[in-house]
Amino acid sequence: MKKGGIFLLLGLLLMGALPITFAANGQNADLNTTITPEQKAQFDQILSPVMKIYNFVKYIATAVAAIFLLYAGISYMTSGGDPKKRDTAKNIAAYVIIGLLVIWAAPLLVNLLI
Repeated sequence: MKKGGIFLLLGLLLMGALPITFAANGQNADLNTTITPEQKAQFDQILSPVMKIYNFVKYIATAVAAIFLLYAGISYMTSGGDPKKRDTAKNIAAYVIIGLLVIWAAPLLVNLLI
């Protein structure tokens, strides 16, 4: 068996064993509990610095993405007739846009799930 196949098999076994281990502990969360205003205030107090860090990283990533989009545009314009350079520039732009969508949509998806 190849080395990658062994790691895949080991990973699948671990993914199957972990939920069983947690279920055996009996520490399942009760989904019908209500949250008191004090608990909500404590959670918001903990979450506030996390959101500040997330916003900082989001805006830095947006600035870096703008630079890479500029690079991809210049690379596309200067590619001339070389299809490999043109495709590389298109891929850079596509990946930058996908990355921006993930970064900016993450809190929306989390709020949708919660």
